[in-house]
Amino acid sequence: MTKSHSNRLVHEASPYLRQHAHNPVDWYPWGEEALRAAKEQDKPILLSIGYSACHWCHVMEGESFENEEIAALMNELFINIKVDREERPDVDSIYMDYVQLATGSGGWPLTVFLTPDQAPFFGGTYFPPRASHGRPGFPDLLKAVERAYRERRSEIESQVEAVRSSLEQTTQLTTTGKDPEVSALDQAFQNLSRQFDNNHGGFGGAPKFPGAMALGFLLRYHRRTGSARALEMVELSLQEMARGGIYDQLGGGFHRYSVDDAWLVPHFEKMLYDNALLVRLYGEAFQVTGNGFYRQILEETLNYVAREMVHPDGGFFSAQDADSEGVEGKFYVWSRDEVEQVLGAGDARVFSDYFDVTEIGNFENHNILHHRRELRPFAKELGVTSDELGQKLDSSRHKLFEARSRRIKPGLDDKILCAWNGLMLTSFAEAAFLLNNSRFLEIAEGNAEFLTSQLWRNGRLHRVWKDGQPRLNGYLEDYAFLIEGLIALYQASGDSKWLFKADELMKTQLDRFSGSTDGQFYFTSNDHESLLVRQKEYLDNATPSGNSASCFNLVRLAELLDVDEYRDRAASMLTSIGQAIGRFPLGMGYWLQALDFFLGPVDQIAVVGSANERDELLGVIRSLYLPNKILACGTAADSVAERIPLLKGKTTANGKAAAYVCRDYACLRPATIAEELEAVLAEKAV
Repeated sequence: MTKSHSNRLVHEASPYLRQHAHNPVDWYPWGEEALRAAKEQDKPILLSIGYSACHWCHVMEGESFENEEIAALMNELFINIKVDREERPDVDSIYMDYVQLATGSGGWPLTVFLTPDQAPFFGGTYFPPRASHGRPGFPDLLKAVERAYRERRSEIESQVEAVRSSLEQTTQLTTTGKDPEVSALDQAFQNLSRQFDNNHGGFGGAPKFPGAMALGFLLRYHRRTGSARALEMVELSLQEMARGGIYDQLGGGFHRYSVDDAWLVPHFEKMLYDNALLVRLYGEAFQVTGNGFYRQILEETLNYVAREMVHPDGGFFSAQDADSEGVEGKFYVWSRDEVEQVLGAGDARVFSDYFDVTEIGNFENHNILHHRRELRPFAKELGVTSDELGQKLDSSRHKLFEARSRRIKPGLDDKILCAWNGLMLTSFAEAAFLLNNSRFLEIAEGNAEFLTSQLWRNGRLHRVWKDGQPRLNGYLEDYAFLIEGLIALYQASGDSKWLFKADELMKTQLDRFSGSTDGQFYFTSNDHESLLVRQKEYLDNATPSGNSASCFNLVRLAELLDVDEYRDRAASMLTSIGQAIGRFPLGMGYWLQALDFFLGPVDQIAVVGSANERDELLGVIRSLYLPNKILACGTAADSVAERIPLLKGKTTANGKAAAYVCRDYACLRPATIAEELEAVLAEKAV
């Protein structure tokens, strides 16, 4: 790409916007300058939304935005605005809803044409430079849209209120007024079971996304009901994903999704949020089953994040690109000859048989590493022990990883998003507790220190941090996911400052994002810039919705701090989505987890004693799958404990550390040794 051109995006912090800073297109970032220019020049707006790891965004840039003739046409006819959807989910959500309403589908790059007053009147996704595959050529489309705007302007402007009304309706719910019930969990399980892929796991066909939140609900449903089917669905999915090409078999971590239904060919971008949500699931599956394979995937994935996705100051980067050297997946794939050059003929034969590396290849004449073979039968076939084969494969993986590290790496989106960091903070904190891993805890604490100092400024949370500066007003999900992470870190570390910070943020959220009669929160704060509509987000998508995460936070904080306002608000939120939660479980996975917690019973666990004395008792809690628990730790002389109702009045027993368990408004006998605590937690089990 030539840099003979520069536009306003050179001054932006977003890596995605900077990628377009030398296009011949006269790009504006979203903001007052662009909107004013549209009104002053009386031109429609061409709004282009994407993100840095998006393959087809790169394709459209190369084909159209770097094309001098197409750029000249764009500059002549439109005010051109480029938006990073990860920085501005508020803008993206409005116009994605419009395109989905207008066309029945959506995706990125998102291409929308607006009036100078921000009202959309035509839109789509990717458009090629010349007509193909039923899509108009982009230059022809530009001319047609501008002509329609000029010749039918009064008609377009007359539809603005109807468009606004339609967009507002996308965030309305029909409420039942009924309290949430266990039957909604049963209905959700039945619907998920019908949509489940019994061959490869996951839900539906290609393209296939991990569905971590729905699978997390199924683990909870298995615990609540004992359903073997629910656990089978989770295990098949986790096994198939971890053995497939969607998982990086050398470096750890998950790619965005699979373009086929068997998890073989991924869309190669790696997103922080996918890995955050999936590692939690593998950790919970390890607790439920004791299967060390799940622990391996958990550790490999978090080690990948620690190795490649952590800023020196403690924040987590956003994503790694799908492309390197302009080719999708080039960094990750192998030819048979390349494997043999690194490993030698003998080890290459064993590795290739296990990871399905062939001369023909399974992806554009190359190979995506994946394995469906079981280790023990393959070892028996080779005449070696399972341990010997495992060591040989691990050695080969390490050698290939070292060789791969010398390749040109995919691009890194190094902006730090508060919401996504909150998700990964939760994952590191929970893994630190589960595995009693001090390194993971140190990473979690460093991240929390970073977020609460660098993105919390002057009594408000910011969305993004880049080049040493926080930017943009925080959205609901930024508050919700950070609060969740701080609650998890408190329970992992026992440091009460994280709990009190979570409570402070929740009070701020209640003040700035409320105002809805159904108890749900708005996506933007009450002092946010004025957009076409002020939306509420209900459905869980690639990440939990800000509202489902908020509901979960409210029920946890209500239990930890005994705040009736929080409990009542959570109940109101669950009531308002009561009609949808069981019917649409793939879009309500986190809501279902929150409902399961809300319905209880909840294990309220207080462990009192010095840090060393508590270890044995905490070891019991680590070993058990207790998704509906809250945990508070302290010493008998800790003055801070007086501010945490769960710890108030709790003392050691005969000088020994003690664990107190309360459930269903009744407290069970305190336990001072591991066996006693196991017995107590087994009492009146769900």
